[in-house]
Amino acid sequence: MWKQQLATILVLLASFAGCRDADQSPGDGTADGKPGARLEKVSLQLNWFPEAEHGGYYAAKLHGFFEQEGLDVEILPGGPNASVIQKTAGQQVNFAVANADQVLLGREQQAEVVALMAPLQSSPRCIMVHADSGIDDFNGLKGMTVAMGSGKAYARFMEKQGLLEDVKVVAYSGSVARFLERKDFAQQGYVFSEPFVAQQQGARTRNLMVSDLGFNPYTSILITSTEQLDANRELVHRVVRASIRGWQKYLEDPLKVNEHIHSINEEMSLEILAFGVEQLKPLCLPGEMEVKDLGQMTAERWETLAGQLRSLDLLGDSVKAADAYDLGGLSRPAAD
Repeated sequence: MWKQQLATILVLLASFAGCRDADQSPGDGTADGKPGARLEKVSLQLNWFPEAEHGGYYAAKLHGFFEQEGLDVEILPGGPNASVIQKTAGQQVNFAVANADQVLLGREQQAEVVALMAPLQSSPRCIMVHADSGIDDFNGLKGMTVAMGSGKAYARFMEKQGLLEDVKVVAYSGSVARFLERKDFAQQGYVFSEPFVAQQQGARTRNLMVSDLGFNPYTSILITSTEQLDANRELVHRVVRASIRGWQKYLEDPLKVNEHIHSINEEMSLEILAFGVEQLKPLCLPGEMEVKDLGQMTAERWETLAGQLRSLDLLGDSVKAADAYDLGGLSRPAAD
């Protein structure tokens, strides 16, 4: 009798163990299905409301790339007061999205943040003009009213180049209303955003790319704090690897991610998101750059940007470009 009872107990224990193994799958909060290995929670703060420029990070989450690296990533929407540099430096968030010039300017203010990968090799920053305005380049802006952030680094660069002489600079409101009303009005924008909105309302636009002037900060880069990088470099590199895979996937097959972004930010229609992806492709993979090299950064680009900011009296000599980035998570470091 006791042998039958023992056999029954052993069967029950085996069944219970099997249930535990089944529960501990990657989809249920464990890493790679290893018993007891929980996904590590980290936060990723966006610099703006969710849109196409964040698509690769959402792809890493939705397609399971973060999870495959043992990560449970919470993506936090941004906005005008996101303060990503300060939040990252203060370790209120683990990671964030920013632009390369913001990283250097943040370090000037003792915000110890580090760039990890750059999905947008070319800046999407543009000055949008009417296609029938006769303006083909920045020299044609004379006599125009231009809505832009006058204190921004790119605006200071344009000013130093003499491109804002005889130009009336007004505050950028975030709306295209005045642009639609006036042919002598131009405004700042991101090539995948404001031009689409204006075109949807009947305008024909031309985009003057600020990157063509030589001011071309990496954009939508992944950043973390120096302290986090030093304390847990292996974790940081896992986030980088998954993010790169996410961006590769988003550029190849964006629909699932676009549907998700639309569900959490209804102002981003599927049409504008699809437009955005097409505009992003040449920015993420300019020239003959291959998909496998997506996200790469070079010391030369960082040194050039730092020099430009110094020439604008925005950056002191104490800030070293080499301290502002880390290439360790990039599987194929690009040669300078």
